[in-house]
Parts: sequence; C-alpha cells; structure tokens
Amino acid sequence: MPNDPTQSALLAKRLAAKAERKLRARRDRAPGVWSGLGMMGLIGWSVVVPTLAGAALGLWLDARYPGAHPWSLALLMAGLVLGCLNAWRWVAREDIAIHAADREADLEADRVADRVTDRDAALAADRKAVRADRSQADD
Repeated sequence: MPNDPTQSALLAKRLAAKAERKLRARRDRAPGVWSGLGMMGLIGWSVVVPTLAGAALGLWLDARYPGAHPWSLALLMAGLVLGCLNAWRWVAREDIAIHAADREADLEADRVADRVTDRDAALAADRKAVRADRSQADD
C-alpha cells in the first residue's frame, strides 16, 4: 500500500539519516593526505623519541658506570615500550573521539527521523478519521 505509515516512516528514517550524513560530511571534511602523513609522523616520533632517549641514557650510564650488564640495551627496550604505550594511548583516544562523534550524529539522525515518523503517524490518523467521517456522512 503506497500510503502505509510504516513504509513512510521507514523511508523518512532513511532520508533523515542520509541527510544527516551528508551534512556531517560537509561540516567535518575528511582529512587530506598531508594530515594522514602528519599523524603517522606524530605516532612515529612518539615512539622514536623515548627509544632514542633510553638508548642515549643507557650509553651515558655505560660510559660512567660500567657493569656486568649493559644499560644501553635495557634502557633502549624500556624507551621502546614506553613509546609504543604512548602511541597506543594516543591512537585509542583519537579512535574514541571519532566514534563518539559518529554515535552522536547517528542519535541526532534518529531523533529527527522519530519526529518525522510521529508527524506522519499523526497525519495518517487524521486521514483515517476524515475517511471515517466521510463514510458515515455518505450513509
């Protein structure tokens, strides 16, 4: 049936979600190639700097306080682990921020679609009441 309220509600939800996605895409432009390369560089430096700092501190300790075990290798590994944890934490925080924005936009699209659906249901009920009144008037 072309005037079925459930079909029109479903269509309204789809259109509202699609419109919201288009508006969000216009508002939040996708980052370009340079932005992606900059992010990779930022993550790389967040791993490299602690690793090199650990190696440098280890070499300094080896030169000042020689011992049975090399400090340079131990501190190089410690710097690498700290750098990787730092990069992982940063990427996880960015991922949470990205998905939070998507969830918020989806919720807004659902709210818009629900308002449209409620309006369509009210219109359908009004049409049904008018038809009922007309059929009673014809009798």
